[in-house]
Amino acid sequence: MLQWSCSVQLFDRLKSEQDGVLSRKVVGVAGDVLISPDLGLSLADKELLCRDVSIVYHAAATIRFDEPLKRAVMLNTRGTRQMLELAKEMHKLELFMHISTAYCHLQEKILYEKMYNPPADPHSIIKCMESVDDDVAEAMTKKVLGDLPNTYAFTKALSEGLVNEQMDKMPVLILRPSIVVPVWKEPLPGWTDNINGPTGLLIGAGKGVIRTMYCNQEGYADYLPVDIAVNGFLVATWNYIANKDYEKRIYHLTSSSEIRVSWEEIIERGRRITEKIPLNNIAWYPGGSMKKSKLLHNICVFFFHLLPAYFIDSLIFLAGHKPIMIRIQRRISKGFEVFEYYANNQWDFKNDHVHVLRKLMNPRERKAFKIDGEGLDIDSYFEDCISAARIYILNEPLDTLPAARRHMRMMYWVDVITKMLFFGFLMYMLVSVFDTFLDVSNSIYRLAGHVLSDKEEGEGVESPVGRAEQQQMGTVERGECCELAG
Repeated sequence: MLQWSCSVQLFDRLKSEQDGVLSRKVVGVAGDVLISPDLGLSLADKELLCRDVSIVYHAAATIRFDEPLKRAVMLNTRGTRQMLELAKEMHKLELFMHISTAYCHLQEKILYEKMYNPPADPHSIIKCMESVDDDVAEAMTKKVLGDLPNTYAFTKALSEGLVNEQMDKMPVLILRPSIVVPVWKEPLPGWTDNINGPTGLLIGAGKGVIRTMYCNQEGYADYLPVDIAVNGFLVATWNYIANKDYEKRIYHLTSSSEIRVSWEEIIERGRRITEKIPLNNIAWYPGGSMKKSKLLHNICVFFFHLLPAYFIDSLIFLAGHKPIMIRIQRRISKGFEVFEYYANNQWDFKNDHVHVLRKLMNPRERKAFKIDGEGLDIDSYFEDCISAARIYILNEPLDTLPAARRHMRMMYWVDVITKMLFFGFLMYMLVSVFDTFLDVSNSIYRLAGHVLSDKEEGEGVESPVGRAEQQQMGTVERGECCELAG
């Protein structure tokens, strides 16, 4: 029987409306895609799956971009191969759907709903990773990845290669969702269980700890709310099984061909919304900007990320608590390493097959299984994301909003006063340096004049300075003589 986790509010509505039905129909089995062979399944559970399951949604994977190569291959690539082998033994199999990602064939700037060659032979990579230690795998990571930026993109591309091998042998589909973001409509608007994608940016900027980013402001990424992604899985399943559409085997669940939100818009909208719905205990008033110059970004990181972090950690340490800001900044820096590659490159996705799916549905179906962005209010969606992040990720209940707003106002004035003091100090230093420069210049000029005068006197040549002094003395003497004569 299915055991619900009471801590996951996402399922509250489902439990209240369908708990009795689901308890009879949904059965959980223990398994692990890291375990080979048989995925860690007991013999009884494997027999159950092979006897009763007709549709497989394979979404088990690590989504960490910095996952060590060996672990990523074992999870994402070998795990997919083992799932395919298991599916072959299912007597009633009607569909094996592999959940990939739109961002795995990064050498292509325009991606179509078709197969691309994997970056290497997946079977050889699996065999290699099975035969080497973690340290050896880590040492060879850069060479193995080639031009791909991380182990996630590499292993997901390999996995697609394995699925493609079965295209003519099994009923398989590949779905490529883009960056999956919080729920748009149901069951809980704004809900997410992680801080990947723009949610992490909004939280970091809202807390005041992200002040600069190296990014092409006009660039954009492709996002897909998780409920739209799930609807896409279901509609593609229906089209394959019920409509017997065996030609369309790959679907792009993407949005940027219709809705584009630039990186700059995300930050600006997020800044406005976090002023309206502030987060608790912000470290500084939200601000900062994106930089096209890597050098300028690094300078700003030093002055606006690292120095304040060390200063605040010093105060925390002196107060007898454990410093945390440097640790947070290290995590932000690690995230920047991943983010910058995607933020400074651009990809576009063609999703013609998804447009066909929309036309196949009637109005009621299009509403129940929404796979388009019609009616999306971006500001309202961002507000839902921030509100849900406060509650479900940061554990900041809505009744703390008044205190958060008071703290935000206080930090606004702290920010203003600090900037005034900083720029005042900067002006003072500039004036002081300029005055010092003038004093030094005058001293050098006078010294040079005296040195030249002494040199010319020693050579019997009257210097311009000496001549000017003699003329001045002659004028004084003549004036005195005139006075005596008078």
